Amino acid sequence: MQPGNKTQPSEFLLLGFSEDPALQPLICGLFLSMYLVTVAGNLLIILAILSDPHLHTPMYFFLSNLSLVDVCFTSTTIPKMLVNIQTQSKAITHAGCITQMFFFILFAVLDDLLLAVMAYDRFVAICHPLHYTVIMNPWLCVQLVLVSWIISVLHALLHSLMVLQLSFCANLEIAQFFCELSQVIHTSCSDTFLNDVLVFLAAMLLGGGPLAGILYSYSKITSSICAISSAQGKYKAFSTCASHLSVVSLFYGTSLGVYLSAGAAPSPASTATASVMYTVVTPMLNPFIYSLRNTDIKRALKGIFGQKL
Repeated sequence: MQPGNKTQPSEFLLLGFSEDPALQPLICGLFLSMYLVTVAGNLLIILAILSDPHLHTPMYFFLSNLSLVDVCFTSTTIPKMLVNIQTQSKAITHAGCITQMFFFILFAVLDDLLLAVMAYDRFVAICHPLHYTVIMNPWLCVQLVLVSWIISVLHALLHSLMVLQLSFCANLEIAQFFCELSQVIHTSCSDTFLNDVLVFLAAMLLGGGPLAGILYSYSKITSSICAISSAQGKYKAFSTCASHLSVVSLFYGTSLGVYLSAGAAPSPASTATASVMYTVVTPMLNPFIYSLRNTDIKRALKGIFGQKL
């Protein structure tokens, strides 16, 4: 490719789901409903935690941060998709695409890191209960969240700056409903070796690292629970981890499913559909998982609605 044929694009095209005009209202209604449920559910979790002094503990502090990140995560992609459906356009500007990609990476990694932090919190609570309040002091909790934000911002910024160095040719179609990093890189006609290496290393460090921490924490938690003599004690200890373990399984299970589905059926529609699982469905289900299995959250929510009634 000659340098003269390279250009910085004015816009990208998000192929999204089906191009059938008859399906667009259905897709729009479905995703609007899911988005509203996600935002309302996670904001209710945050409100419940803020309004109930009994929930001002490390576990619920991390949960409120996770709910906030989930709202931001879905808000990065869904509103733009809904606007494109309503305007019957697939276009997103170059600046808009890079911005969306930055925030998507930021909140995806932050979600991952917060799940690891929450696993550590459960590890300390079950394996070192007598020292829990000393170890998980407010300053450490703030530090853990702050470090997670810093790592996520720097990681997203690095990828975005690397993409800005690329040149793009004629094929500007992205087989997604949002500007996903690898899809954007693959539209470039520049040498993307460094970008691909960075994506791989980041996946190993920021994907595999937190997962390894979660698995280690739960291996220790399992050992501690097995050492408890009473069945009631075992159930109580496990119940404090059940919601988090469900969210972790859902997050990593759907993320892995995306890459397996993309490799098996790399059509735009199938790739976009697979991505819905971890970009929309997981953040939507998280509030239900935590509220339905958590008596403290349910009590706080009843208090909120009771006051309003």
